Amino acid sequence: MLNVSRDKIHSLFSISVDPLEPNWKEKIKNNRDPFLFLKKKGELYAYVFIGNMNKNMTIEVLKSHANSLDMVGVLKDEESISLPFIFQTLGDPIALVKSDDKWIGYIRREDLLIELLREEDTNTNLLKVMLASIPMGIFIVNTERKLVNCNEAGLRMVKSSYEKVMNADVGEIFNRHKIEQVFATSKALLNQIHITDELGVLFDYSPIIDAAGHVEGIMIIVQDLPKVEEMAMEIQYVKDLNADLQAILTSMYDEILVVNHKGVILRYSDNFIDDFSETDVKELVGKSLFDLEHAGEIGATVARLVMKRETKVSIVQETKSGKNMMAIGNPVFNASGDLHRIVIASRDITETTKLRDELDATRKLTKEYQKQLEDLKNKEKFGKKVIYGSSKMERVMMKLEKLAEFHSSVMILGESGVGKDLIAEVIHKHGKRADQPFLALNCGAIPEELLESELFGYVKGAFTGADHEGKIGYFEKAHKGVLFLDEISELPSRLQVKLLRVLQEKEITRVGSTQTIPIDVQIVTATNKDLKQLVEEGTFRDDLFYRINVIPITIPPLRERPEDIPLLAYHFIEQLNNQYNKNYHLSPEALSLLEAYNWPGNIRELQNLIERFVVFADEDVITADFIRPFMHFGIERQAQPIITEIVPLKEAKELLEEQLITLAMEKYETTTKAAEVLQINQSTVSRKYKKILQDKEMVRI
Repeated sequence: MLNVSRDKIHSLFSISVDPLEPNWKEKIKNNRDPFLFLKKKGELYAYVFIGNMNKNMTIEVLKSHANSLDMVGVLKDEESISLPFIFQTLGDPIALVKSDDKWIGYIRREDLLIELLREEDTNTNLLKVMLASIPMGIFIVNTERKLVNCNEAGLRMVKSSYEKVMNADVGEIFNRHKIEQVFATSKALLNQIHITDELGVLFDYSPIIDAAGHVEGIMIIVQDLPKVEEMAMEIQYVKDLNADLQAILTSMYDEILVVNHKGVILRYSDNFIDDFSETDVKELVGKSLFDLEHAGEIGATVARLVMKRETKVSIVQETKSGKNMMAIGNPVFNASGDLHRIVIASRDITETTKLRDELDATRKLTKEYQKQLEDLKNKEKFGKKVIYGSSKMERVMMKLEKLAEFHSSVMILGESGVGKDLIAEVIHKHGKRADQPFLALNCGAIPEELLESELFGYVKGAFTGADHEGKIGYFEKAHKGVLFLDEISELPSRLQVKLLRVLQEKEITRVGSTQTIPIDVQIVTATNKDLKQLVEEGTFRDDLFYRINVIPITIPPLRERPEDIPLLAYHFIEQLNNQYNKNYHLSPEALSLLEAYNWPGNIRELQNLIERFVVFADEDVITADFIRPFMHFGIERQAQPIITEIVPLKEAKELLEEQLITLAMEKYETTTKAAEVLQINQSTVSRKYKKILQDKEMVRI
């Protein structure tokens, strides 16, 4: 509860409109109060905000802008104001004050809220709790351009803390130009998109206007951006699915109708029986089969029986022209078990005796529909385990998606640390052998004398020290599944011959045995070496190379896909945050530095470095200055920019110049020192750095 001082209560300025008060216009002109109260037969019944209205308005204009007092909150004099009362008055600019059943004045909504925010008692904290529970971020800016209040959702969205935000200059976080625009125009700026490597949010800048029409402050509302890219992909997926379904319908020999649970026609095939209806089938979409049946336009429909029995129903009908037509209705249920669709397949069986083929085709069609509808509800993006965003990795994943339908031998090529083992797991997980074993063996990590027995197994007494019961090898363990042989280039020549025979004959022989054992294994190999060169040098068999190189998949090194670096970095840092209950994140400058690095150790090096950052970081925000000592750029490396696409030479020079000046200013903070290091004039640094800041301000939200 809180009280409002009497100086916040404004007198009621009123005129009578019934009967119409003489000289009412003159009375309004001489009054400065923005709220005018209207009387009818001596009783107040409405109010009008005249603060921004023409003083020469007509009585009809006043009445058209009148707001009934029935919905306005009423406060009794000397009565404390409760939070529910404030919530009641939030929709109106004023609340009325009454004493002894007489109107004595009104209180402005702004005064109520200001008093509420100034109070610090327990009840008033309910408002802060309410603000904290709002999923959108809220920031309040005063006329001095300082941030004076916010909620927790807002702090999370801008990735900052209460201590850093409170009383901070608004330009440090938000776009100063847009703030000044709202103060100058008193108009809101909505849907201002702000996307960086770290943030993806939507800003609304809304002015807080007092009764006199002046801007007293600004409320900034922050919302998380929807995942636009995923939504676009989802929409495109649905479009493609729709096209595929229509193609299926068109290719079917049968007449196909798809209706909803009420019998309304949704889809049809091109192969439509001529005398099904006198109306063109295109005009039947959106109409009910039962209405058409009742009107005598079509015969009895199988959909009625399907809805009644909730199972597949087959009937034979005779058309008006005497044709015999078999109609098969198949129900499709949703996840809740309710009838969702009915697929009706009809065929003219007058001239055919292939009833079995027709039924099989219909079952296949229905199964395909159920599968397609289920895919819409339970869609899982292929390769979900792989973190990427670059076009190069997208092409790799598209190859893997096509490979999923086959059992071909695959060779994964790429430098050390690019994730060849992960790609091998994806091939298994999304292939037709996903429910069968997946085994991995590093050919370079096991001595030659043990590698043979590990791969092919051995029988009792095969060699000194052998297990007395023998041992099953990797090929047998991976039967019907996938065997991943990493570092295949390290396979000794003698074992290359045995592996070639396995690939050719589909059988293996255990060490110490002469009995062959048939096996069915998909072979996936990987190497970071040039096998063609090894073939030329004679250290790797050419016939084995061609056997395992059926489907080559090249994984690009990390330096060739810098756009994947922020995604991987955030993924690794999020893993560590979850594992150790931390809240570390990388600054935009730190991410830029990561992208500029050459990454000779690829993803493995990136993962190790991220863990090193987290272990030694003193602040939640990991900055470029902090990570630079951990990264071995070297003088030459540091001077070379990363070029990922062709750009005009002039533009490339400007970008490099901007980066160098920005780095120098961040490190040395003065234009004099920066000019000395860059070996250019101080005035040049000052002029160009000022332009860089102005350009950044123009694109900042």
